[in-house]
Amino acid sequence: MRRLLSGFLALALVIVVGLTGCSASPSGLSGDYRQDTLAVIESVRSALDLPNDAPDKAEAQATARAKINDFSARYRRDGALLKLSSFTTMRTALNSLAGHYSSYPNRPVPQKMKDRIDLEFRQVEAALKREA
Repeated sequence: MRRLLSGFLALALVIVVGLTGCSASPSGLSGDYRQDTLAVIESVRSALDLPNDAPDKAEAQATARAKINDFSARYRRDGALLKLSSFTTMRTALNSLAGHYSSYPNRPVPQKMKDRIDLEFRQVEAALKREA
């Protein structure tokens, strides 16, 4: 009886761990590189475009950071993407924004950096349109 109960408990644990690992990510990325890249761009743009005194700015920034982290974790080791100009430009933009947030967490993003990130995002979108 004890052996049967132990086996059942081990099976239940494997099922729970397996289902937890297969659940959707909290930031809502789909696994399709093109769609995920556009979703992250939209999220970051909306967070950057909000005025500094907006009541939902902190929530928008938290959502954008979650998408950036999930995007980076999902795609950074994909060797096929390392050759794409859209991926390298996207990483450059996200790394510069992450560097600002980690170095100056309480300061707004400077307009010069916003302009550069917007330019890089437009380059990424153009590269995705031509599938590069």
